[in-house]
Amino acid sequence: MIVLLRGNFVQVTPAKLIVDVGGVGYEVNISLHTYEAIAKKEKGQLHTHLHITENSQVLFGFHELQEKELFLHLISVSGVGASTARMMLSGMQPDEIVRAIVQGDARQLEAIKGIGKKSAERLVLELKDKLSKITLNNNPLGGFAIAEANPHQDAIQALIALGIQKAVAEKAVDKTIKTDGDQLSLETLIKAALKNC
Repeated sequence: MIVLLRGNFVQVTPAKLIVDVGGVGYEVNISLHTYEAIAKKEKGQLHTHLHITENSQVLFGFHELQEKELFLHLISVSGVGASTARMMLSGMQPDEIVRAIVQGDARQLEAIKGIGKKSAERLVLELKDKLSKITLNNNPLGGFAIAEANPHQDAIQALIALGIQKAVAEKAVDKTIKTDGDQLSLETLIKAALKNC
């Protein structure tokens, strides 16, 4: 999995970027938020996510790790694809998206192209609790910082990485927490949840 690229910015547009890494050019899809941060730079580093579907492999790049984390949260919601998530990050600052979801402001999300009423409500419903752990700050680029580790979500992501379907992973982790309590270490939680899959 490609998670980081560092190299020369050969061609930069508001939607795409070509990064030369040791003579190999990577085409990277970016949001307007990332474009604003790197537009005047000749080289730099991007946090990346390789999005693989049946028909394509698309590399998405982010100037800030927090923007990538938000992107991953957004695409975890049913009906929100990678292109829609990138559109959201282009239409609003990351901290504005987080604030709208945490405050349950579905109408603000509907203002983004490609986000209808149902999608906005689903985003609020599925991400409100997860994103409430994110602390907003006054970064001029709209950045934010994760306030604390979330063993529940980390355990689910670990199970998914091991090849377990998301719905099965979520049920297994929830069952484990109900049975053994929520004070388990991440490693113990993952091991116990594996037995419940």
